[in-house]
Amino acid sequence: MFFILYFNFFYFFGIIKGSWGDIMLKTKDILDEKDKRLRNISKEVVFPLTKEDKKIIKDMTEYLVNSQIDELAEKYDLRPGMGMSAIQLGISKRYFVIVYEVDPEATDNSKRFETYIVINPKIISNSTEKIYVDMGEGCLSVNREVDGIVPRYARITVEYFDELGNKKTTRAREELAIAFQHEIDHLNGILFIDHIDKNNPFKGQNEYRAI
Repeated sequence: MFFILYFNFFYFFGIIKGSWGDIMLKTKDILDEKDKRLRNISKEVVFPLTKEDKKIIKDMTEYLVNSQIDELAEKYDLRPGMGMSAIQLGISKRYFVIVYEVDPEATDNSKRFETYIVINPKIISNSTEKIYVDMGEGCLSVNREVDGIVPRYARITVEYFDELGNKKTTRAREELAIAFQHEIDHLNGILFIDHIDKNNPFKGQNEYRAI
């Protein structure tokens, strides 16, 4: 249990500081799709990480965890999200965080969620099979419902670095693979809506597998 005491000062990108001394991201701090900064191609990260980048990664992780816990999401008015890229906070660097719920019944967050801190990622292989989210893909920067199919590889292998500079390889499938592809798109100035055919939003529905 904890509470937030709001102060009348802000962090450099408009995030409110909490009573325990940490920074708590709010939904309003995330750039909207109309913000041109989301179209920037993010720059490679140089190690070691700066203190600011470490703090931002911590804040993004906290937001993504809290936003997937119903009572906290409601209490702090957090829009639920599975992934967030630095560029969505106006920081043009190639890193993102994914918090993937693996056991909704777990009371321990370390068992309920798998957290991926992904820096300078590269997709090194992918399946030929493609999938799409049946209910439609979403994004913390797109504050509207968008109908249409976003084709994604069903399986990918990603190489990247963690926050300590250790090289990692992750083989992602299904929903997790979609999350990785979605966030890598952000690093390249691409939003999921760019993948939807404007003339035929459901193009390929019979070619790809829905999940």
